[in-house]
Amino acid sequence: MLIERIETNIEDMKREEIIQRHIEKVYLDSDHLVKRIQRVKTDHGREIGIRLKEARDLVAGDVLYMDEKNMIVIDVVADDLLVIQPRNLLEMGTIAHQLGNRHLPAQFENDVMMVQYDYLVEELLQEMDLPYKREKRKVRQAFRHIGHSHG
Repeated sequence: MLIERIETNIEDMKREEIIQRHIEKVYLDSDHLVKRIQRVKTDHGREIGIRLKEARDLVAGDVLYMDEKNMIVIDVVADDLLVIQPRNLLEMGTIAHQLGNRHLPAQFENDVMMVQYDYLVEELLQEMDLPYKREKRKVRQAFRHIGHSHG
């Protein structure tokens, strides 16, 4: 089976549309969400080729295939993350500046900042006495590095 476009995202579907279908999942590492061309396998052993015509990243919950009885949905494997919860705006600005200097991509969810685990960042957080936890957590989208040079 070759997938060239995303049907929808499961979060945009009505509950009735979901429960009437059997769901197969494709589990991807978050860094594979940026790949438009790849070969994957569902949790039922079905091999699928993905070659998206549209220039877009995959997102957790994307529906690769759907008919009246079945759906194939993207799910994400949990990442090893540092979940940072600054206590105030000064702490947020300081850690954001420090991580920005390292060109480290971050994601934000509610009141927390999440970055992929790095022992040097963990040491920095300890030195700065910032509250954080190391957690395995699923993210909806890939950590995207933004190209930049200090030229």
